[in-house]
Amino acid sequence: MKKPSNNSSRLQRKRRVRAKISGSAERPRLSVFKSLKSIYAQAIDDTTGKTLASAKLSEIKKSSNTIEGAKEVGKLIAEKCLALKIETVTFDRSGYQYHGRVKALAEGAREGGLKF
Repeated sequence: MKKPSNNSSRLQRKRRVRAKISGSAERPRLSVFKSLKSIYAQAIDDTTGKTLASAKLSEIKKSSNTIEGAKEVGKLIAEKCLALKIETVTFDRSGYQYHGRVKALAEGAREGGLKF
């Protein structure tokens, strides 16, 4: 029997978690996606299916795809959410381990003023 790939296992974890959590206008879901070149964050209202705020690594000048860059993306998404009067979010790590860049993004968002 063939072992499933890391990404297919992650997507299965993502589906399992998404069955239990969702975001609303008052408390949107902060979804994280990471690629080999960048990291992205979105605040999503699942009741209407709309993205309320988003941030990505390329929006930040002099940034690199490291833990420090992910922390800056977290601060940027927190700044955009606070401008929209969103203070609390539900964190959705999309099946990734809470480790490295994902953890740094979450810590940056907390430092920026978001609660989750």
